[in-house]
Amino acid sequence: MTTPALPIADTILDLRGLACPLPVLKANRRLRELGPGARLRVLATDRAAPGDFTAFCRETGHRLISVGEEAGVFTFVIRRRED
Repeated sequence: MTTPALPIADTILDLRGLACPLPVLKANRRLRELGPGARLRVLATDRAAPGDFTAFCRETGHRLISVGEEAGVFTFVIRRRED
């Protein structure tokens, strides 16, 4: 079985093993370092991460481009807002 292609990301942030609220806090810090429109791929294992990242993007204006899960690892691709 083939895994669907994920959107291309400029940066990958591996946050596996961290629990809430650290994945969102660290992703927010990294997004602030990136230019407007840049894409960040986040890897996380926290079961709360899908809801946390959905709410985070809704509240901050960043765009959650994709969410995936394979073998307990969630993958999020977030596009930084244009400011």
